Amino acid sequence: MELLVVVIFLLGYTAIIFEQALRIDKLIPSLLMMVCSWAAIAVGMNHSWFGIDPMTGEKSFLLLKEGYHDTRMQLLETTLLHHFGKTAEILIFLIGAMTIVELIDHFHGFDVIKNVIKARKKTSLLWLISLLAFVLSAVIDNLTATIILISIFRKINSNATDRLWFSGFIVIAANAGGAWSPIGDVTTTMLWVANKVTTIHLIQHLIVPSLINIIIPLIIASFLPVFRGNIDRTNEEEDVTNHAGKVMLSSGLLLIILVPVFKMATHLPPYMGMMCALAVFALIAEIHSHRMVTFTSPDSIHNEEQKSSPTLRALTKIEIPTLLFFLGILMSVAALESIGSIDHLGNWISGIMPEQLFVTLLGLFSAIIDNVPLVAASLGMFNQGLDADVWHFIAYAAGTGGSILIIGSAAGVVAMGMENISFGWYLKHIAPLALAGYLGGVLYFLLF
Repeated sequence: MELLVVVIFLLGYTAIIFEQALRIDKLIPSLLMMVCSWAAIAVGMNHSWFGIDPMTGEKSFLLLKEGYHDTRMQLLETTLLHHFGKTAEILIFLIGAMTIVELIDHFHGFDVIKNVIKARKKTSLLWLISLLAFVLSAVIDNLTATIILISIFRKINSNATDRLWFSGFIVIAANAGGAWSPIGDVTTTMLWVANKVTTIHLIQHLIVPSLINIIIPLIIASFLPVFRGNIDRTNEEEDVTNHAGKVMLSSGLLLIILVPVFKMATHLPPYMGMMCALAVFALIAEIHSHRMVTFTSPDSIHNEEQKSSPTLRALTKIEIPTLLFFLGILMSVAALESIGSIDHLGNWISGIMPEQLFVTLLGLFSAIIDNVPLVAASLGMFNQGLDADVWHFIAYAAGTGGSILIIGSAAGVVAMGMENISFGWYLKHIAPLALAGYLGGVLYFLLF
């Protein structure tokens, strides 16, 4: 049974990696991998089980007696619900964050940022946009920050070469910014929700190495010929941003920032704080739209005014396929953890290499393999307590290592699609800069 689950995971993950060659969306193998893994466990479990004890609620190795079918099914159901609950916490959190961002965009709140960017010199503009991506991604997540800033740069400069280079740096900066914030990247959110890191200590440990991660490439780029001279701005007229856009941008970002504060004050899970932020922000959005607050399904609404509810429109735009992909990946890794494979792998790795080397390599592998399953697996490999150095190092490595290849992060993949960046071009021009920044941050973290 154990071997079968491992084979299912390897086959499913191979299909995810080669989704473009197979022309099958990664969502499909992710969900199939999840269902097949747990089905294999349900059919094959007999003597031992690394699951959740219904009596204590603790994860441990349990010995099962032959013939006790009801006991086995009870253990399976308890363990499955435990892992699904942990996964659902992450997904609900992401749904709230995505909806708030869509609401801000509905009111053209991000146009405020475009109006702030006035630089003409290429080097100055590169530093400004990169640092803006670094800060913005820590608040609204690296994927969303990448989409917003690439879209804004399109309106500023239409030169194809400039857009390729700037998009590459936006990816590096967004991934670096997402690493030091508990709401900036899916992987750091996973560690935060799993109670492995706290907000204050995560920021204290990672803000400097994350900043180094983008500063080193920026310093090198300042001397490159491609960034000499000025840009030709495509739109000299300043956009007139309405009052609602300014209010929605400021209030939305403030509410997202207050989510970690809510957790520290109430000790409730992070998704509760995000749901509170979403409820308050949706109320503000409805008031600005001069419409009644409604959570009715669009199919049951007959009033044209309510059909245009910004809350409902935002909810229809969130990335459901991405959320289902995360569900499949996280629950598949949970299946490996439940049969003890993750624990065995962690013990084997700890016996052949130092912890610091493993995490450094984890970051490099995240450029090839999606960082979500890598972090999910690492949660079961290490037993260190809250705010241990290894958790902060994993957050940095997994969050920033994906910048080394264009396919190594969600931000890179979306930039690849938006600007038609080829794998080879990114590997030649951006990857060495991203690698230099990654190793610089690793060195700082290990030294200080």
